[in-house]
Amino acid sequence: MTKGAHSSGLAARLQSLLFVPGSRPDRFAGALASGADAVCIDLEDSVPPADKAAAREAALAAIAADDSGRLILRCNGLGTIEGVQDVDAIATALARGARTPSLLLLPKAENAEQLTALAQQTGARLGLVPLIESPRGLRVAAAIGSVPGVVAMMFGGGDLSAELGVELAWEPLAVARGLFLLACAEAGVPAIDVPWIRLEDAAGLEDETRRAKALGFAAKAAIHPAQIPTIHTVMRPTPDEIEEAHAAALAFAEAGGAAVRFRGRMLEAPVMRRYSRILEQERHHA
Repeated sequence: MTKGAHSSGLAARLQSLLFVPGSRPDRFAGALASGADAVCIDLEDSVPPADKAAAREAALAAIAADDSGRLILRCNGLGTIEGVQDVDAIATALARGARTPSLLLLPKAENAEQLTALAQQTGARLGLVPLIESPRGLRVAAAIGSVPGVVAMMFGGGDLSAELGVELAWEPLAVARGLFLLACAEAGVPAIDVPWIRLEDAAGLEDETRRAKALGFAAKAAIHPAQIPTIHTVMRPTPDEIEEAHAAALAFAEAGGAAVRFRGRMLEAPVMRRYSRILEQERHHA
């Protein structure tokens, strides 16, 4: 399946992504009930080594039984034994025709060749979402994002902040976020921002989500269901944004696609791309 075909699906309309530990299948239903656009069952950081196999089995069983299409998966690193076992289990499920995750998050992505091999192994039937979590990964992020089958990338601020020796906060990672977004734009894939980890600080979550949206992130990840309403409030288009987008589209159409004055600004094709995204988001989340 081509990158374009994947991008017309879940990845293209994703604005919220909620992580849930694969070792806690009792939480899967509650995570889906949060209303998150996607619920990512995590087999990596939140699962201790002794529980990896059981978590993998529980995750794939839940995804196979999920009719919503919103359950996705983060596997272990492709350079680890557990990551190889995760991918082999997914390939086996694909071979027998079982439902598999539409999106597969890949931690610590650092080279394009590894992702190309994975896409070939799975027959390009999964939408791949690399996590850029290291200086090395950030340096080659555009090449990673350009691999056929990659449909989005996620900013792995937790691991990256640890490597840089800084706090997981906006200011220390501002340059890295900017470079990540440029790589996503070059590759033509949506950007997902790192979760807000201070669970009791709802105001901080709202502020960081607004900054992420203003910078160009398409989605914000979460680690608790209570964070989803705030993320949606910020990331979803406001009624005023939707009204303006409709009015701009009408004015541009009436001008025959030529540059035209609109509410004190000049409308032209590059500006209309933003309004088109707003109208597409309205359709997805109506």
